[in-house]
Formats: sequence, structure tokens, C-alpha cells
Amino acid sequence: MNHPAELALHQYMENAASGKSTMSVETIQQIGQDVKCALARQFGGGNKRGEFGLRMSNVGRPTCQLWFEKNEPEKALPLPTTFVMNMMLGDIVEAVFKGLLKEAGVKYEDDAKVTLELDDDTSIDGTYDIVIDGAVDDIKSASNWSYTNKFESFDTLRQGDAFGYVAQLAGYAKAADKKAGGWWVVNKANGQFKYVPATGLDIEKEVDHIQQTADTLEENRFERCFDAVPEKFRGKETGNTVLGTECGFCRYRFSCWPNLQERPAVMSQAKQPKTVAYVSLADEYKTDKDFFRGRSM
Repeated sequence: MNHPAELALHQYMENAASGKSTMSVETIQQIGQDVKCALARQFGGGNKRGEFGLRMSNVGRPTCQLWFEKNEPEKALPLPTTFVMNMMLGDIVEAVFKGLLKEAGVKYEDDAKVTLELDDDTSIDGTYDIVIDGAVDDIKSASNWSYTNKFESFDTLRQGDAFGYVAQLAGYAKAADKKAGGWWVVNKANGQFKYVPATGLDIEKEVDHIQQTADTLEENRFERCFDAVPEKFRGKETGNTVLGTECGFCRYRFSCWPNLQERPAVMSQAKQPKTVAYVSLADEYKTDKDFFRGRSM
């Protein structure tokens, strides 16, 4: 286990599974109130997009994505119908998890709004989740894949951090003048939870990166943050190029890559091949001369 509170939580949950744990009326009411606030936030019309601005929740995202959000938001792909439900589940997980921490006897400071002041008088606001033992922690709900792979360790999270979780945590810590703790991660598929410490996180380095992001957006410069990568089949390159994993969830990927086409894997012989985002195809795989004229297969 990576955090002393993990043992207390596991003990509390073990007792709950055998009917030995109780939860105070106060905690139940607080969880209920937090869920009510989350419902109002997600379904009360308060989550509509306003004027673009840097926030703690987006400062770590690629600057090319932020450029589109600032300048051409209308080009974003529609949000899936599951979006609000996923956001809602994340809010519920956070509310319940805080209640479990309290009942397990873990002392923490609850969420608070903070402001990160940058060198050029730019300020970035946000609300951290909790502080335990003087360190800021974030609570995240994750799919089974993300729980197992992305949140395996701080290193794996940092390598594929398209959502900017590392910069977000560093920004909270700097603004609150506290240490950067890590992430409490709950697996939405099976209820597992763990703590991923931000071991080796350099707060000042991350804040410098946030400053660079702010400067780039102020200058309104657009530049792709990632290159297309070679497609491989059975360990060998096919001659095709595909979108990198960092861009897979970006809602502006078709605007950033005008020739992008998402289609069944050209090398696959499966009855239902996986969908691949192709940036370019080698000549022998171009079965449709209109493939790179913006038309889907």
C-alpha cells in the first residue's frame, strides 16, 4: 500500500462487508448534499460552455487542443451521450469516497478554491479535492483499463497524461502552498481503489510548463503537439501512419488532422476488426481514391 490511509479504508470496508461498520447520520447527509450539488451542476444548466479561459482542470492539456477550444470551439466533435453520466459517476465517487475516509478515521481538509498566480499576472482558478497530512490529493474514478494501466504508477500516468492530471495536481499544490500528494483512484468496474503517489513530481517544473501554455495561448500560436506514428502489424511497420494515443480522445482531431479517417484496420483479418485512426495510407492499402478527401468509408 502507498498511503497510511489505505489500510484504514480497507479495514473499514472489510468491516462493512461483514456488517460490522456503521456510517454516521452526519456523513450520510453530507454525501447526500454533495450528490445533490453534483446533480444541480450536471443537469441544472450550470455546465454550459462560457468564454474560454485557463482553469486548473485544463492547464495540463495539449496546447493544440486548447487553441481550438479558444479559437474554434464550434469544430469540436459532439460529446457522447454517456458524457454527463460519466461526469455524474465521478462526482458520486468523490462524494462517497470522502465519506468513507471520514468514517475510517482519516483526517483531511475538504475541497477549497485556490488561485495560481503566474509571472505575467495571469491567474488560474480551481478547486482541489482534499488535503491529507499537508499534501493535496485528487480523487479520480477510472475505467478498468485506466485503473490497471494508466494509473499503475506515477510514471505510467505521466507518460500518457493527455488529460493533464499531473499539471493539475501541481497547480493545486503551488496555489495552496502545500505538497503534491497523489491520486486516490477508484475502479468504476469493480470498486477497487488505490493510492498513486506523485513520487518525483517537480512542482516548479510543472508550473513553468503551465506558464508556457499560458504564453502560447496569449500569443495565439497553433502548433500540433504530437506527430503521427507508424502503424505496426505483428511487430512490423505497414507503411501507414496512425494517430497517437495522446490524440485519441481529442474532440478536435479531425480539424487538427484534415486527412484523418477512422476505419477498420486494413491489415486485420478479423470479422470485426478494430477501428483505427489513419493519418496516411501506403499506396497498396488505398482501395478508394477518395479516402483522403474527407469522406469516411
